[in-house]
Amino acid sequence: MTSIDDIIRLLEAAKNTPTESMETAAPKKKKRKVSGYQKRYGAAFKKLAPKYKTKAGKWKKDGFKRCAAAARKVAKR
Repeated sequence: MTSIDDIIRLLEAAKNTPTESMETAAPKKKKRKVSGYQKRYGAAFKKLAPKYKTKAGKWKKDGFKRCAAAARKVAKR
């Protein structure tokens, strides 16, 4: 009969060894480079968002759409 220590040791060994499916997996993708426009848009959106939200933090009617348009306008400049 196998002791509990042997079972734990076997489970840990199985957890630490990579399986065939893991070995054949594609290599990690490189992160995309964030453009200057995307950085400006993100900063403008975060700055303008409170203006288009309610006190509770929800978006006002068409608030997200109007905030995105305003952020695009600011980022374009």
